[in-house]
Amino acid sequence: MLDWTDRYCRFFLRQITRHTLLYTEMITTGALLHRDPARFLDYHPAEHPLALQLGGSEPDELAACARLADAWGYDEINLNVGCPSDRVQLGRFGACLMAEPQLVADGVAAMLQASSRPVTVKHRIGIDDRDSYDELLHFVDSVAAAGCETFIVHARKAWLQGLSPKQNREIPPLQYAVVQSLKRDFPQLQIVINGGFKTLAQVERQLAHLDGVMIGREAYQNPWILAAADQRIFGEPESVQTRRQVVEKMLPFIEQQQAAGVPLHRLTRHMLGLFQGRPGARSWRRKLSEGAHLPGADTRLINQALGELE
Repeated sequence: MLDWTDRYCRFFLRQITRHTLLYTEMITTGALLHRDPARFLDYHPAEHPLALQLGGSEPDELAACARLADAWGYDEINLNVGCPSDRVQLGRFGACLMAEPQLVADGVAAMLQASSRPVTVKHRIGIDDRDSYDELLHFVDSVAAAGCETFIVHARKAWLQGLSPKQNREIPPLQYAVVQSLKRDFPQLQIVINGGFKTLAQVERQLAHLDGVMIGREAYQNPWILAAADQRIFGEPESVQTRRQVVEKMLPFIEQQQAAGVPLHRLTRHMLGLFQGRPGARSWRRKLSEGAHLPGADTRLINQALGELE
């Protein structure tokens, strides 16, 4: 979710769900250690529970970033070993690290020693021709031996050459049964599944076998999927909150951020899918997409867009 789940997106999603664990976009160790860390790590307290997702491979650098995660008060540190992009591979992190389970284990051990936060790993079920179940077992076993207790598994393999990141999310077939087999073979671990989930009914079916479900792009493109998560997944009393009320709760935050110099479009771009499937959704998207970039655009535009909804 690089460039998607920034702090403004996460604050917006938190208005829809109180309990769902939110993740930052993947942040490289180099960005945190050689640039201004506050630029990447600052967040609103309302975003909790919140996990910091890191991209990196050097244990010392990962440990330094884990200490930063502690200082900023993140609830979890997640190491991304699933992203297949060329840019990520050149930096020697992401999915290519599945070929180096001991290096991943060393990084996890270093982070756990440096931080009091839980360290989790997100990965694929395999890469290229290294996609046998035995190799997957070896990867999980090696990293678990270093102290990782939670694995978030994208139920597709990744092709590091020949497919774009988008194609890697669509062409390799989803293999949910492989992830469920991992849980049977590692019952002591928390196994979370990722990949292709579009409804809470699908999520609930997976929770009969696994410890959690991660939803990525669907939660961005259709954020209202999370509206019933607190009730159906976490057992909260039923909420009667509406989409309009979510927008109204966003307005003071947007005004505050604009006063600090944040352009309106950086805030509203995450809200475009809020009315997906509802009357007026196209008008809502068009109004915000076309107007938020204009000079002087502010919350009046959002109220106008709300007023045009059926």
